[in-house]
Amino acid sequence: MKLLALDTSTEHLSVACWRDGVVTSRECHAGQKHSELTLPMVRAVLDESGLDLANLDGLAFCNGPGSFTGLRIGCGLIQGLAFAHHLPVVGINSLMALAQDCGGEKVITCMDARMNQVYFAAYQRNHDGWQTVIAPGLYDPDTTPSLPGDSWYAVGNGFTAFADMLQTRYGTQLIGTDPSRYPLATAIAPLAARALAAGQGQPAHEATLLYLRDKVALTVHEQPRK
Repeated sequence: MKLLALDTSTEHLSVACWRDGVVTSRECHAGQKHSELTLPMVRAVLDESGLDLANLDGLAFCNGPGSFTGLRIGCGLIQGLAFAHHLPVVGINSLMALAQDCGGEKVITCMDARMNQVYFAAYQRNHDGWQTVIAPGLYDPDTTPSLPGDSWYAVGNGFTAFADMLQTRYGTQLIGTDPSRYPLATAIAPLAARALAAGQGQPAHEATLLYLRDKVALTVHEQPRK
């Protein structure tokens, strides 16, 4: 299985090439320059892997949640490459990518969604990959769902932005936290490889984004008072 994966959902841009389990990757702090930096990084990982787009079995991208602009850039790029080379595409959500990358068995994934909210999900690893315990959702930090049992590992920058509140909600159920992690293409690649092997690739025109929110800014009256 050979595929290209990219993540443009946050300010950290990453691209990875999966070649039968061997991963070549690039990542950088892109800020707002995803549209300028992504294609050169794609070319770099393909060259290092000794592959071209014509040699690939599919393409993968982070389909959200995350930055609206970043997600649209990534999806548009993947669709363009897929159309040009007749490749199937796989969308992997950013919260599952966080779970995949942390090494835990029971994982809470929580990302700062801005506007005093978080993107939140929970997963448990099984022999087929991941079982969704709580599907991705958008929440106020003090209304995130309760979790069954203990021994959960918590990852994502939501645990930085709202550390005290989330620690109060889940503290006794947690075995550890890593708020420094963010979604990476190196985590998307194995998830996408499994999906492609199972025949779950889609035509480029069916690629969709998981926004979770249809509003990107607070009104003056909604903004917190200083």
